Amino acid sequence: MERQMTQAAKATRGPARVGRIVRHIATGRFSIASLMDERGTVKVDEVAETFSMSKAQLADTAGLGREVFQKASRRNGPKAQSRVREMLEIINLVQGWAGGATQAMAWYRAEPIPAFGGRTAEALVKSGQATAVRDYLDHLATGGYA
Repeated sequence: MERQMTQAAKATRGPARVGRIVRHIATGRFSIASLMDERGTVKVDEVAETFSMSKAQLADTAGLGREVFQKASRRNGPKAQSRVREMLEIINLVQGWAGGATQAMAWYRAEPIPAFGGRTAEALVKSGQATAVRDYLDHLATGGYA
């Protein structure tokens, strides 16, 4: 499968892109920096590809309208960039103990957090409480109780 993915990537995106795709497949992890351009703008297409989502699904997961990623001006706007970056930061924090990026995304979307009344990280980010989720995860990482 990895070989098929590599061949498909070479045919459509060139050799530089292939290395990143293979690295994501092989390690199951991502780095936020690998999903940003030189100006610090999140590359939405690569985020969607990393998590095997359509851009509409990614927008929904980040709490944005499905049409936001259709135009570059909206995709690169402060609200869209902030929401996607917050989502990536939280997933990045949990991917080590979740078992990889895919499992971290599943946790982000579906796992109720008792400290927040059973709301998921996704619901909290959508309601503007990403900082509270990051603080909670930092608290857990330093040995605090859930």
